[in-house]
Amino acid sequence: MTTITCKIPDKISAHLDAVARQRRVPKSQIVREALAVSLRKSKPKVSAFDLIKDACGIIKGGPKDYASHRKHLNGFGEA
Repeated sequence: MTTITCKIPDKISAHLDAVARQRRVPKSQIVREALAVSLRKSKPKVSAFDLIKDACGIIKGGPKDYASHRKHLNGFGEA
């Protein structure tokens, strides 16, 4: 586990102390849980296209309808 140090306002620190005492857990546990919730909410949305867009259109030649024409899909997915 990695250790980090950060400065927080006195008001938030007091609230953190109170919640930790009430739940009888270390303050670090409350901070970890809050970070996890916050990071889950702000998870970047990345599409499959975003992951491969740099490679799109770099191959010259070949059929333009490769992914959609039935004749190119014969046998696709068969082991």
